[in-house]
Amino acid sequence: MLESMGSLTGSPWIYAMVALSVLLDVFLPVLPSGVLVITAATAAAAGSATGQVPHEVPDILALVLCAATASVLGDLVAYRLAWRGGERLDRAIARSRRLTSAQERLGAALARGGGPLVILARFAPAGRSVVSLGAGAAHRRARDFLPWSALAGLTWATYSVALGYYGGRWLGTTWLATGVSVVALFGAGAGAAYVMRRPAKAS
Repeated sequence: MLESMGSLTGSPWIYAMVALSVLLDVFLPVLPSGVLVITAATAAAAGSATGQVPHEVPDILALVLCAATASVLGDLVAYRLAWRGGERLDRAIARSRRLTSAQERLGAALARGGGPLVILARFAPAGRSVVSLGAGAAHRRARDFLPWSALAGLTWATYSVALGYYGGRWLGTTWLATGVSVVALFGAGAGAAYVMRRPAKAS
């Protein structure tokens, strides 16, 4: 697998590519940031298993920190842009039932002093975008939103890297291992999306 990936995983540039992909996918959810993280982690499993190329594959801890930091920075940028978006953004959100619903649910969750929705949304397709933009547009306090964003980014990054790393250790560092890990990541996303779509129970 390392050979087929070429110099990508054998270069420090892999961290820059992961960071850029994760940072931008809050605006472009179609970017395969999760796939890239998993692929890099699977390559790291090869070096760990053989012990022959420890300096030519990504470091697991650095990969987690890189992906988590980029995730939080992307959330912060989206949050600030939405905060300053003004009436035009407010009208765009009002036209979207999905954004309006997410904004209301996020506001209720943060008002109760909790933000599990922020963590859950990090796994759902486009959920990160909806929550970050919704929090900014609703002018939620940064101290209420950002700690949950940081926990969400760290949780997502740890889960994604663990999938790639242990998939590579258990199934071998092949594209099959990467594929299985990606399916597991998408499965978590589908589960998160299902939970987020469920109507909140009346208290």
